[in-house]
Amino acid sequence: MNRFLSSATNRIDAKGRVSVPAPFRAVLAQRDIQELYCIQDFVFPAISVGGPDLLERYERQISAEDPFAREGNEMSLLIHGGGVFMRLDAEGRLMVTDFIRDFTGIATEVCFVGRSDHFQLWQPQAFHEAQVAAREGRRLRGLQTS
Repeated sequence: MNRFLSSATNRIDAKGRVSVPAPFRAVLAQRDIQELYCIQDFVFPAISVGGPDLLERYERQISAEDPFAREGNEMSLLIHGGGVFMRLDAEGRLMVTDFIRDFTGIATEVCFVGRSDHFQLWQPQAFHEAQVAAREGRRLRGLQTS
């Protein structure tokens, strides 16, 4: 499988590292992703993590905009100003930096959430609450179309 699916929660160790779940590491290896592009999500208190193709996808959207227009400038501010490159260590761990902690509220555990072509880092309770709200929103919209 070459998609990031499911979710898993892992504890942050004493040195501030967290093990990326094995299925996610397998997808990274299969897609030959060595360097991770990490960006602050636009909607949720989560960090989106993918390969350089994730950054390239956003940059294609930016390049389609007028370079002098507000939209393109705002997108660049979010994509470039809100993103960093990171690497896993030899044991498949990711350093949980202030960039991650400050934006997500992550303290002792990280919830890894598959999002098909990338995955996200969440504070576990925030993910649970967002998932419940999304499920309820879908249920209510389903009732409205009947």
